[in-house]
Formats: sequence, structure tokens, C-alpha cells
Amino acid sequence: MSSNTQKKVVLAYSGGLDTTCILFWLKEQGYQVICYTADVGQEEDLEQVRQQALKLGAIKAIVDNRIEEFVTEFVYPSLAYGGIYQGRYLLGTSLCRPCISKGIVKVANEENAEYIAHGATGKGNDQIRFELSCISIDSTIKCITPWRMSSFYNRFQGRLDLIEYAKTKGFKVAATPDKPYSTDANIMHISFESGVLEDPLHPPIDDMYLMTTN
Repeated sequence: MSSNTQKKVVLAYSGGLDTTCILFWLKEQGYQVICYTADVGQEEDLEQVRQQALKLGAIKAIVDNRIEEFVTEFVYPSLAYGGIYQGRYLLGTSLCRPCISKGIVKVANEENAEYIAHGATGKGNDQIRFELSCISIDSTIKCITPWRMSSFYNRFQGRLDLIEYAKTKGFKVAATPDKPYSTDANIMHISFESGVLEDPLHPPIDDMYLMTTN
């Protein structure tokens, strides 16, 4: 067992492939994991997500309703000021991250957790959104960023490795080799990334149109 035993970490937990594997991986490193899931209108069975986290060994799993705050403090002001990226993208993901961070830090302080963790990749914007917003709220918070840690990314080269890891550990995830992309949804929008979508010439798959029409 590592020296991290008994240290608490609050994991921003969506129940998807990355954060589910990261939950299990953090446990392997000796951390006590508290899973934090923000309800931002993603229309998922979040009680099932919470139960899954507990089943996988989280010492606590919290679902926090942040819909009203997200809409009133982030979505409405952005729309009022015309916050549109490249003339078409309404910034649903980037607006949501600092709202989620407020909840993560609140739980970390309440639970006396020294660390927060997330599943953002080492090349994406989300790592900055999560970490800087958390540190701006509480400068003492330490961030565990698995996708920037050699012990993690040398073991898992990508999402296919995570899918295999989940399989060997005996837990189910929604991602499959045929659909290895990840999804981010909230009351404002839904977005997809990774997998075949890394190729700009590859058109979106038909079943991605959940809130819009092709």
C-alpha cells in the first residue's frame, strides 16, 4: 500500500469511462475517494451514477444539484453578452466547469479532503478550467491530474486501454471500442470528443444528435 493511505481526494465523477477508471486507479494508489457529481441538467440517472461509485469503492458519493446556479450565474450572463466561440459554439462545457468547481471545493472543505481530482486530458482546456477555478476558490487545494502523471499515462495509452482495464476489473462502462468517444452534457448543450472524432474529416455519427437535428 502506498503512503497515500487515508488521504482523501474529491473526484469530479461523471460515471463515464475516464472517471470510473480513475476512481479505481486512485483506490489502487491508496487514496480514500469521495465522488462528486454535479447535476447540471444532463438528464441522466444520477442516483445510478452515485450507487455505481459506492459499488466501486468510493467512501462517499455525492450528487449536487447546481442547475439553478449554472443557469442564472453562468448561462444567462454568457448569452446576454453574446458569448459564442467562432460564431457557433455556445461554450456549454467551459461555462459549466467553474460552476462544478465551486461544488467540488465546498465538499473538499466539508470532508477535510486535501486533494481534488478530475479526468480531463493533458492536452485539453478542461484541466485548466477545473484546476484554476478550484485554486482561485481555495489556494490550499492540491490537484491530482492522472492524465499528466507518467504512472497513469504510461499504463493507459488511450481510451481503448481504459476499456480493457474496466473489463479486467469487472465493471461496466458505456464506452466501447466501436464508440470510444466521450460525452459532456448539461442543460445548455451536449458535446462529443475523442475516438473517431479526432479526425476533422470524419462526420458525426447519427446517434450523437440527441438535442439537435442532423
